[in-house]
Amino acid sequence: MIPQETLGAIIVDTETTDIKDPEVIEMAWVEIADVSFERVENIDCDRFKPTKPITLGAIATHHILPSDLTYCQPFDLAYLPKATYLIGHNIDFDWAALGKPPGKRICTLALARRIWPELDSYSLTALFYFVHGVNELSRDVVRNAHSALHDVAMTHQILRHIVEKMQINSLDDLYALSESARIPTHMPFGKHKGTPIKDVDKGYVKWYRAQPDTDPYLLIAFSRAGK
Repeated sequence: MIPQETLGAIIVDTETTDIKDPEVIEMAWVEIADVSFERVENIDCDRFKPTKPITLGAIATHHILPSDLTYCQPFDLAYLPKATYLIGHNIDFDWAALGKPPGKRICTLALARRIWPELDSYSLTALFYFVHGVNELSRDVVRNAHSALHDVAMTHQILRHIVEKMQINSLDDLYALSESARIPTHMPFGKHKGTPIKDVDKGYVKWYRAQPDTDPYLLIAFSRAGK
């Protein structure tokens, strides 16, 4: 991937070959002009030819066929600008797939879960229906979900509502809120899923801390709970 100039903030989304050890086959990004998220600047979307097969599960999600990518360039030649803030829905997945570029990550998935805890789904499409209403216009928009460019556009719309609701005045404030929201109050997975962090068995916490690939935000939650 070829980084160039440094921007203030970009929203980025990827479509990939699979979930485990993914390769990027489609990437879209948009530059954010200001914290109001009312204007965007540069927009880019491109596809890439992978070096591994695309799984059926991935194809069923984004509907990108291997034949669509025959004449595409490899991802090594992709252009993604450097940015102080990288914004995305479940941003850690995209960040890892993109090769872990530098930048502070803002996660709209974590923000939505913290701000609207009553919702039964936090997918981009569910959130778009929530903020724009369950109507034909919303349906026409979300039909293109799981295209990187459309997912970036929906993330942008959701961010506008988050910024307005929480009265965010700067990207620094948005980042701080995202960091706070990413620290779980309940176990997000495993045999203790749904259990308040303070009630998780200390033996399990000790075992988890010894694992090679731990979630740093979960470790913070354990520490705050005295685990």
